[in-house]
Amino acid sequence: MADPLDAPALVAFDFDGTLTVRDSFTAFLKWRAGGARYMLGCIKLAPAAFAYLFHRNRGRLKAAAVREFLKGAPQKELEAQAKAFAEWAAPKLFRPDALATWRRWRLKGAKTVIVTASPDLIVAPFARGLGADALIGSGLAFDANDRCLGVLAGPNCRGPEKVRRLKAHYGEDVHLAAAYGDTSGDKEMLQMADEKGYRVFRGKPS
Repeated sequence: MADPLDAPALVAFDFDGTLTVRDSFTAFLKWRAGGARYMLGCIKLAPAAFAYLFHRNRGRLKAAAVREFLKGAPQKELEAQAKAFAEWAAPKLFRPDALATWRRWRLKGAKTVIVTASPDLIVAPFARGLGADALIGSGLAFDANDRCLGVLAGPNCRGPEKVRRLKAHYGEDVHLAAAYGDTSGDKEMLQMADEKGYRVFRGKPS
């Protein structure tokens, strides 16, 4: 049996605001919908945004956006659009200092995982481009005909859910050599790590 001490280090990165300068899911929705449709959708989401001021549940707000902008969309279409969006948006989104840290860990032989509250389907092309060993994110629910139901498939991957998902993927005794995040939704994940990188990246795309 392999000695667990010889296993590669595991490093977790939040995506939006950590590896990137802004929320990738919101940017994707705007890119996909176009300016006029996006503005109309935001107006229709105003009641959900107002309700958020009281319940502070980001999962409910995200589910409302999924329902407004993605309900009925075929899965393959969304996957193709996510790939096209990533190719267009990557130079505008990634923080250079965050990418440098990502690459530093990769050169050391570490396994790198993205743990994000954004839908995994949208982040997947970015993760593939970075060579991530794994992607853990919120899921989108699809019906038997592979059309988006307009709801999340399971809990929003934020806060304690990030820890639960990491343990489900890597085992209850998962150990993080380092973790990086930028909001209160990352703090539980950061507490698992030896190196806790909270809001350490400030770089902006050139």
